[in-house]
Amino acid sequence: MEKIKVLVVDDSVVIRKIVSDSLSQDSALEVVGIASNGKIALQKIPLLKPDIVTLDMEMPVMDGLETLDHMKKLHPDIPVIMFSTLTQRGASSTLDALARGAVDYTGKPSNLSNNRGGVDQIRDDLIPKIKSICATRLKRPAPAPTSTITKTTTPLVPPLVKPVLAPTPPGVTRIDCVAIGVSTGGPNALSDLMPTFPADFPVPIVITQHMPPHFTKLLAERLSGKSNIEIVENEPGMELKPGRAIIAAGDYHMTVHRDGNTLKTGANQQPQENSCRPAVDVMFRSVSDVFGKNTLAVILTGMGQDGLKGSEVIKSKGGRIMVQDEESSVVWGMPGFIAKAGLAESILPLNMMGPKIIQMCKVNRIV
Repeated sequence: MEKIKVLVVDDSVVIRKIVSDSLSQDSALEVVGIASNGKIALQKIPLLKPDIVTLDMEMPVMDGLETLDHMKKLHPDIPVIMFSTLTQRGASSTLDALARGAVDYTGKPSNLSNNRGGVDQIRDDLIPKIKSICATRLKRPAPAPTSTITKTTTPLVPPLVKPVLAPTPPGVTRIDCVAIGVSTGGPNALSDLMPTFPADFPVPIVITQHMPPHFTKLLAERLSGKSNIEIVENEPGMELKPGRAIIAAGDYHMTVHRDGNTLKTGANQQPQENSCRPAVDVMFRSVSDVFGKNTLAVILTGMGQDGLKGSEVIKSKGGRIMVQDEESSVVWGMPGFIAKAGLAESILPLNMMGPKIIQMCKVNRIV
């Protein structure tokens, strides 16, 4: 099978070596070049023709954001994964990069004095992202996990499922909560979806986006600034109410519960599920416990299969499920697995999902 060609761009010699050595250990990947800044990278891309680029944020001569801007003009089809520091400042720069066209990000190895730790981090985080993104973008089958990848035990992208829009089931009950799960490509997908909801949207929305601390608060603030509804990062005890969307805080699972006549959120740091915290499955199960058949689950672009088991629970209780289609997804992993399992009532392009959700939430609702 043809290898995925990677260009590594970073001003740190140590990072370039750790990343190059780690990627080269995987038989499905080939590091075709390295560059110490964006200017050099732009010169090398036409010669090396990489399938994907890993790009450092802070570099001399030409930094990551400037390089990304040039890449999107000159080589718009080459996906870019940003290397980010998992800090408040890093979160802001990373969200800027995602808004400008980067498809995903990964945290920089935190312990540069421990080469083994850096290799493990790249093996567990960066390599699966490269494979999954390239499998979608290049229309190649996702390479099977190799012996160097221990956490990935299932295919990263499911077989193709033809997008469908099923007719509304007869006798449907009304929707009382919309629960959205999303991962890779999520910030941009949410940036397109959330502004479609009107200020008088009749039900609460809860969202789990796979992101670390710092990132989720800033994401909520940015989305809220461009949307008609209120969007906030979760804090335990927040009230679920129409016209408000609550995003799970990084490193905390989000749950919902009844407190008398009020619906409120919870948060916990119980073990990761699907190698994630927050996890979509945790949120879906909790929402289903509270809202039962009045739940609408929405699964957007994302790697892996977080949300699949939670969707099974929602479906078993009579709830409804909508997923984003492959064509508009950065990675058709999470929505693809649910579609393949036959759980999705609708498989829609992103630009059709907002109007459809609004329509569904108006059914059987007096006000």
